[in-house]
Amino acid sequence: MRTVILAGGLGSRLSEETVAKPKPMIEIGTDPILWHILKHYAYYGYGDFVIALGYRGEVIKQYFAQYAALAGDITVQTRAGLVERGRSEIEDWTVHLVDTGYDTATGGRMLKVAHLLGDTFMMTFGDGVSDVDLPRLVDFHKAHGRLATITAVRPPARFGHVVLDGDSVVEFSEKPQTGEGWINGGYMVLDRRALDYIDTDDTYFQKEPMERLAADNQLVAYRHDSFWQCMDTMRDRVLLETLWESGNAPWKVWDR
Repeated sequence: MRTVILAGGLGSRLSEETVAKPKPMIEIGTDPILWHILKHYAYYGYGDFVIALGYRGEVIKQYFAQYAALAGDITVQTRAGLVERGRSEIEDWTVHLVDTGYDTATGGRMLKVAHLLGDTFMMTFGDGVSDVDLPRLVDFHKAHGRLATITAVRPPARFGHVVLDGDSVVEFSEKPQTGEGWINGGYMVLDRRALDYIDTDDTYFQKEPMERLAADNQLVAYRHDSFWQCMDTMRDRVLLETLWESGNAPWKVWDR
């Protein structure tokens, strides 16, 4: 089963970084967040990816074109122009990089990669990490027999949570996960027929298509109460970097 990664947006709220590269290429540690997402999927055996490119897509192409060449040790014979690569541990991934247009909306990007997709595929956004158990997600989708499954997550709060009794603070927690309400965290499983709900290249899949899927009783939600975090702002990026540097990043399922 292939996984589509939507990686073509502008990332305007991270303009400090995205002026020179697309948001999925912003690093957490020494590797772009896109690498972290692919590591997660590949850990569970889903190592065949379709990456829908848009803004600064050439940066992602260059990264993967050089990925194998720059991994491990190399020996260069300068006069002969020969390069010998030493042994290195490298991920066994297949990555299809597809230009889907600079201004194309998310639904349009899905249509432009449809020729690479089978009857069932997974999809997520190139700016969020999680510890979702992907085989369980796929099993959930198959058991319900609908066209689309989203992973519903509780968004992290932006501010500290305070409970007051008069003027006294009786409970305080610093930026907890929201206690109520769910949002679409990506990590979707889709039947190919879900693409029929996308009208044009200007269609945002998260809007009219998903509204119509829900109205047709073809959309279900896999509730994920564990870790999920998107990278929309510099504050988010700093949080993810801090978690990674701690050596105990919650999304690092491949090293547990």
